[in-house]
Amino acid sequence: MIVVFIVVLVVFGPQKLPELARSLGKLMAEFRKASTDFKSAFEEEMREMERQTLQAERKKAAEAAAASAMAAETSLLPAISGSTDADAPPSEPPIESHATEEPVISPVPESVPRSSQEPAETAAEGPAITSPQDALDDHRSPA
Repeated sequence: MIVVFIVVLVVFGPQKLPELARSLGKLMAEFRKASTDFKSAFEEEMREMERQTLQAERKKAAEAAAASAMAAETSLLPAISGSTDADAPPSEPPIESHATEEPVISPVPESVPRSSQEPAETAAEGPAITSPQDALDDHRSPA
């Protein structure tokens, strides 16, 4: 370090040495400022990326929870309808309908359960046709 100082003193002379020291000091201050600005911008970008990653993870977790809830509702659907549940009571044999009989109408369970926020309605929202003959009878005009 002393050798460098002696070389600079000999090359530039004692008159230019204070001016050289000032310009070197200004250069160091600008370098520190640029370094600090770069470091703060880098850290801010890293925080933003972490924030986006957390949001993406939360969104994926929410979608996974919604998908599992939907899968649970879908798996409960056959149990509600009683068509595939082994513990359900045996269903009545299909009723054969003729042109002179009235069609059999039974309530249809809701395929999507209602949330607690919506008002509950009765299960029989509309008639269900139980046989192909009923479908033909339903489309005929009354005589």
